[in-house]
Amino acid sequence: MNHFQRRRIPLLLSSLLLAGATLGLGVAAHADQLDTITAAKKIRVAIDLGVPPYGFKDDKLNSTGSDVETAQLLAKDLGLELEIVPTTGANRIPFLQTDKADIVISSLSVTPEREKVIDFSIPYAGISAVVGAPKSMNIKSAADLSGKKVIATRSTTNDQEVTKILPKDATIVRFDDDATSITAIVSGQADIFATAPPLLKAINEKNPAKQMEVKFTMKVNMLAVGFRKGEPKLKEKIDGWIRTNLKNGKLDAIYKKFHGADLPEEVTKNGA
Repeated sequence: MNHFQRRRIPLLLSSLLLAGATLGLGVAAHADQLDTITAAKKIRVAIDLGVPPYGFKDDKLNSTGSDVETAQLLAKDLGLELEIVPTTGANRIPFLQTDKADIVISSLSVTPEREKVIDFSIPYAGISAVVGAPKSMNIKSAADLSGKKVIATRSTTNDQEVTKILPKDATIVRFDDDATSITAIVSGQADIFATAPPLLKAINEKNPAKQMEVKFTMKVNMLAVGFRKGEPKLKEKIDGWIRTNLKNGKLDAIYKKFHGADLPEEVTKNGA
């Protein structure tokens, strides 16, 4: 070993120790989300309150809906205060990424694209992505949308699914939230809506003359709780809570209360 090599060994060791210390600081700087939630005694849940029956305001302007009651049950069972963070379909994931919310419970479908940027719990509910239109319109498949205008809420799975199948000569008009999309249909800006069945019911309640109905189903999606990547303790906690409340029937009762139907079998099997 020459003199130059002997001098390099201490320098190399120093560099390794410094790198290890820096790495340790990085790990320490990333606080565990479940520990943070527990210490705060509060859980911040992002929910879109413009998507009945998942989230909406009742006649007394109180937040309600199946996602709202799911969040309320979660907070109660965990012994935490619930803070609802109002959001829109397009902002659900950004609110997680910018730490405006701890989790998302907001008709959030599990998709490969979303799984690249956030993590999901096991499914707690299900939702169909459909194309709806007035009863008088003859629409049975994507081909029948040729030359027509279709409304969709931006960044939702309904938007993604209809974009895949839309004929080239069809027009898609996107709005930032379901409430605005519903208003556009009710006011006659368009008659065709890529959405979920409950929102067609909401349109008919606002404008019975529309007589909106499901024309065809594009896909049945699983809904799950969303949280930031790298939070295994939080995922384990929420997965366990979902299994318990699927098994005892509480999540099914919430879903049936607002949707008038039982949870899909693909969801309830997680509580078996």
